[in-house]
Amino acid sequence: MSEPALAPRNPLIGVVAVWGAALIAAIAIGVFVPETWRMQWLIVGFGGAVLLSFVVQLAHGQTSGFIFRTAASVTGSLLLLGIVSAAFGLVALIPV
Repeated sequence: MSEPALAPRNPLIGVVAVWGAALIAAIAIGVFVPETWRMQWLIVGFGGAVLLSFVVQLAHGQTSGFIFRTAASVTGSLLLLGIVSAAFGLVALIPV
């Protein structure tokens, strides 16, 4: 028989961790990558966020809600990367 976990881990910590990693990656890409290559690297960053979300949710070790947590991680990462890329796009339009 399997025993229930005495203190189960909070599943939202993994989701927020992936969002934070995506935000840090988006800002780093926006700062360090030239404008001509920025979109390609944002796509690579999103792919990394998808892989990271799978790794984090599989490491969580709980099957209940796996699809929902993974989808929340991926969707949040996509939104964060989109918002940051839109902000860098608007900043690029400002004449210096």
